[in-house]
Amino acid sequence: MSVTTRCAIRGTFLDISHPVTTAGELPDAVRSLEDGVLLLEGGRIVALEPWEAGQRWIDAATPLHDLRGKLIVPGFIDCHLHYPQTEMIGAFGEQLLSWLEHYTFPTERQFTCPEYAAAIATIFLDQLLQNGTTSALVFGTVHPQSVDALFSAAEARQMRLIAGKVMMDRHAPDYLLETPEESERQTRALIQRWHGRGRLNYALTPRFAPTSSPALLEKVRQLRAEFPDVWVHTHLSENPEEVAWVRELFPERQGYLDVYHHYGLTGRRSVFAHAIHLEEPEWRCLHDSDSAIAFCPTSNLFLGSGLFNLGKRWAHGVKMGVGTDVGAGTTFNMLQTLGEAYKVGQLQQYRLSACEALYHATLGAAEALDLHDRIGNFAPGKEADFVVLEPAASPLQVLRLQRCHSALDKLFVLMTVGDDRNIAQTWVNGQCAWSREQKEAAA
Repeated sequence: MSVTTRCAIRGTFLDISHPVTTAGELPDAVRSLEDGVLLLEGGRIVALEPWEAGQRWIDAATPLHDLRGKLIVPGFIDCHLHYPQTEMIGAFGEQLLSWLEHYTFPTERQFTCPEYAAAIATIFLDQLLQNGTTSALVFGTVHPQSVDALFSAAEARQMRLIAGKVMMDRHAPDYLLETPEESERQTRALIQRWHGRGRLNYALTPRFAPTSSPALLEKVRQLRAEFPDVWVHTHLSENPEEVAWVRELFPERQGYLDVYHHYGLTGRRSVFAHAIHLEEPEWRCLHDSDSAIAFCPTSNLFLGSGLFNLGKRWAHGVKMGVGTDVGAGTTFNMLQTLGEAYKVGQLQQYRLSACEALYHATLGAAEALDLHDRIGNFAPGKEADFVVLEPAASPLQVLRLQRCHSALDKLFVLMTVGDDRNIAQTWVNGQCAWSREQKEAAA
């Protein structure tokens, strides 16, 4: 379908209608239409209204997609994952630092080959769409060709994507190291080639403080000053051993976050993955600098890194989205990831509701990425990215749904027993970019 085509979607809709600041406000922010109609034109949302009122938008020239029985939510926004690690998902038995050494670095070595990078980029983006994810903030490898391959594939799919090449000059195998000067030169060229091109944007991507010398971090600072509208994407306080290592490497700094803050890397459009083992001054710095966090429950559990504190996130008013963090994360599916987030909360006496979870995966994530004026809900004028959920994709779900009384009830069930089978369609920029029915018919 051309993005200039006008069309209408009928079904059950659920979104977060406005930004929220505390967990208690979330129910008032939820918009639920049991029988609604969404009008699209030119890849953007024109209106979302109840069916009776919205019929006035539809004439004989407007195609109507009747999706009654389906639950339609804004496209999921993944705030942290690594596309080169797609093929090593589920690597056994390590915690963060040894996991990097034994699995991650050897896998990333293969991305010296542009053809290899292109093949993995295709698989990666297909997995995102198959799981209802329409936008993402993504790590490449140290190789510029890894970013070229990913952006080229995303551009062909009209996806909104932020990505960057890893910047890394120490404490990694020689075959992945670069000099600060090489990193700066290659990163600048990538920014000039891709940043702001269609729905693509660039993120400065120092892997994490231990693999970044002061000289490299100074280069990142200079690039951010030169290109102030790019993003910063890195890791923060994921693992206790990692935190201790940062203190050894940067004894002059007040803590892990202070390393980044010192080099001017906090602020709007700065996204720090994990942030599990933070001290109070770091929480305050994240808030005061308008930085954001990516909560990655599946990878935090898989690597035994710790439990992210959702209550402190609200208490300090820090922006936050959810990340699958593939390949330490064990699924591309945001429903399953939110189910793991619920369990992380339960272990800390925090009750993550379905409406709060939806916020963190859609509008809250868009706020964390500074894209809330473009994506995140069904507000008029926003880009038409959404996912069509099949609530009853298995006999167990059919049975369970008999006791659901609202769209939020259905969403919570999908968070706890759902998976990629529940993704019926994924729409990107006003077009159906993935359909389970079409895929099964072609198989």
